[in-house]
Amino acid sequence: MSASASPGSSALCHVLREDPELSEAIPISRRQRAIEECTAAEIHMPAGRGTGRAGVRLRGGIGMLVLEGLLIRRVGIDGRFGAELLGEGDLLRPWQDEYDSPMLPLETGWSVVEPARVAVLDHEFVQRISRYPELAPAFVARAMQRTRNLAVNMAIVHQARVDVRLRMLLWHLAGRWGRVRTEGTVLPLRLTHVLLADLVAARRPTVTSA
Repeated sequence: MSASASPGSSALCHVLREDPELSEAIPISRRQRAIEECTAAEIHMPAGRGTGRAGVRLRGGIGMLVLEGLLIRRVGIDGRFGAELLGEGDLLRPWQDEYDSPMLPLETGWSVVEPARVAVLDHEFVQRISRYPELAPAFVARAMQRTRNLAVNMAIVHQARVDVRLRMLLWHLAGRWGRVRTEGTVLPLRLTHVLLADLVAARRPTVTSA
């Protein structure tokens, strides 16, 4: 995964302002101060396929928090791939791919589907939030939510019919990032047939037909 610092390499973002749900863990009496103090480096990632390694490595810290954009992680064995879609609010640690299942010949890779903006929650960030221990469970909850989403994806790909998998996947994604409007639920993501095929464990021509 390639990454480049946003214009002015010292750019910072206020993580709790960018992600108000996290700020709700802090009592109102201390919340505004926490919003101002909990800053992190901000990185912009252009769209495109990565190399499977992150351009930024952290020394300790929590990881990277997606503020905007869309990424996909692909893991394969013998040319067959599974995929995970990540977007706003998700935590990731792409540099850990190299430690995955040393007994299997895994192929791993990251792609930025839509230009992404992420907050780098490094060791310095952990020091900044140390006075707000309420945030620790909030970040753990985010990590656990990602595992639950993966479990849902596994249940979806076990459906026999591809058209059923696609319908379930779209509703699952709508629950995460959809916007309810008078005409229905709008999913503001650019999902190509190739991307959908990765997510439902099918071939692209089969997805197109479905």
